[in-house]
Amino acid sequence: MKILVIGGTRFFGIHMVRELLARRHDVTIATRGKSSDEYGDSVRRIVVDRTDEAGMKNAFRGLRYDVAIDNIAYCSNDIRRTMEAVTCEKYIFMSSTAVYEPKHIDTVESDFDGAGKKLVWCERKDFPYDEAKRQAERALWQKYSDRNWIAARYPFVIGKDDYTKRLLWYVEHTVKSVPMSIDNLDCQMGFVHSDEAGKFLAFLADKNIKGAFNGSAQGTISIREIISYVEKKTGTNAVIKESGERAPYNGEPEYSINTEKAKALGFRFSTLRDWIYELLDFYIQEVGGF
Repeated sequence: MKILVIGGTRFFGIHMVRELLARRHDVTIATRGKSSDEYGDSVRRIVVDRTDEAGMKNAFRGLRYDVAIDNIAYCSNDIRRTMEAVTCEKYIFMSSTAVYEPKHIDTVESDFDGAGKKLVWCERKDFPYDEAKRQAERALWQKYSDRNWIAARYPFVIGKDDYTKRLLWYVEHTVKSVPMSIDNLDCQMGFVHSDEAGKFLAFLADKNIKGAFNGSAQGTISIREIISYVEKKTGTNAVIKESGERAPYNGEPEYSINTEKAKALGFRFSTLRDWIYELLDFYIQEVGGF
């Protein structure tokens, strides 16, 4: 299949492109051309700024793809510019579980109704991340309901290659006893491994389906459990106080993400507690904990 990837040069986008190539797809990556990649002659490349409407139309004029996978759309105008410029049989949007209002235990895809509220054409800076992602999905549900599209919804993506360093933040602050202000210490939360986040997007490329699909590791863990593990492994004591530095996952409610729709397609996500402690060990070494 001829597949266009918008983005794909860092984090789980790399895992996705690797999987697409392993499946012998003909891959083109579209980026601003500012980041190097590892793919060599295995992919074609298009240099374009996705926020430039005329530039998008010029870059993709006369080209056709079986699938377009969009790793870096954040808002409704991103969706519009891509849909109006790219000719493809299927569009896969990397969405987020942030669209749920709010997430909760056993969050299912139908908990967010993309057709239920007014669509606002917006740029990324116009709204906080969660609302911008909702508007992006509303564009699909309301403006492009006749098109063949998939929205893959992920919670926080974590892994050794996580450039956001949010989970690492808790490890480092615990090991170094830097005061932390945490407002959801005992809330159970879901995550997805960067490797699986990429592979699931590649998996969806040849599936004859449409609509929203959750992706998440099975099971949950709390920030308290994460910190307690780090304390026991390193012999340190976390300092948690209201005057401390604000933690990156603050504001997240207690939730879990239901992935039964993905399972029915044949994709089984791993169990979170089978690998998160190994990841925490890696981070502990990164910050000199042992």
